[in-house]
Amino acid sequence: MDLASVIRLLLLSAIWGSSFLFMRVAAPILGPAVLIELRVGFAALFLLAVGYFLKKKLMLREHWRHYLILGLFNSALPFLLLAYAAQTLSASLLSILNATAPIWGAIISALWLRQALAMKKVLGLVIGVLGVAILVGFDHASFAPGAKVAIAASIGAAVCYGIASTYAHSAKSVEPFANAHGGMWASTLLVAPAMLFFPVVELPSSNLMLSVVFLGVVCSGVAYLLYYRLVTDVGASSALTVTFLVPIFGILWGRVFLNETIGWNTVAATLVILVGTALVTGFSLRKVLNARLTIKV
Repeated sequence: MDLASVIRLLLLSAIWGSSFLFMRVAAPILGPAVLIELRVGFAALFLLAVGYFLKKKLMLREHWRHYLILGLFNSALPFLLLAYAAQTLSASLLSILNATAPIWGAIISALWLRQALAMKKVLGLVIGVLGVAILVGFDHASFAPGAKVAIAASIGAAVCYGIASTYAHSAKSVEPFANAHGGMWASTLLVAPAMLFFPVVELPSSNLMLSVVFLGVVCSGVAYLLYYRLVTDVGASSALTVTFLVPIFGILWGRVFLNETIGWNTVAATLVILVGTALVTGFSLRKVLNARLTIKV
C-alpha cells in the first residue's frame, strides 16, 4: 500500500466517521427522512456532475432494477435507520454499532450461498455480539426512552449493509462509479415517500444546512469515490481496513465536537467488535503492515 493509498484510507475513515456526527446534530431538527433525502439528493447531484465531467453513463434502461436494489439496501434504508437512531443515540455509539456490518455480511452471505460458517467465523460472530452487549449493557444512554428501538435501528442498518455487500458480489458486473451514482438516484426516489411520515421538527439554520450539504457531497459522494479508488488500487481486503478505522474517528469527532463521554465500555466494546470483525472477514493486520510503504512520484 503506497503513501497515497494510506492517505486516502485515513481521509475516507475520517469522513465516514464524521457522518455520524452530522447525523447526530441534524436528525433531531430536520427529522430522519428529510435529512436523508437531502443527503442522497446532494450526493446524487455531485456524482451527476462528476459523471458528466468523466463522461460516465448510467445505462438506466439496462441496470435500473439493479440500482433500485442497491440503493435500497446500501443507502436509503440504512441511512434512514441511522438517522432515526441519531435522534437518540450518540455519534460514538452509532459508529461502533455500524462496525458490525461485515459480521452480518458474512452471515447473510453464508445463508445466501447455503454454506456452513467456518468455526473461525462463528467465533468472530460470538465475539462481535459480546462487544455489542458490552457497549449497550454498560452505557447509561441505552436505558433512555426510545434507546432500545434506536439501537435495533442501528443494528438493522448494519444488516442492510451486509445484504448490500452480498447482493453486489452476486449481481451482474456494473462499474463501481455507476453503482455509486445510480444507487444515490435510486435512494433519492426511495426515501422521498418517507418524508410524509417524518416531517421537519424546526427550521434549520444556515450552518446546519451547510452541514447537510457536507454530509451529502463529502460523506456520501466524495467518500464513495475514495472507497472505490482504494478498492481499485489496493484491493478489497486492504480497503476493508476502513471498517476498523471509522469507529475510531466516530468516537473522536463525538468527543471533540459534541463532548461525548468515552467510557471504559466504549473502548472495550470497540476493540471486541473489531476483533470479531477481523475473525469473520479473515482480515489480517499483519499483511497490511507488511505491505511496502512507498512514495509514488
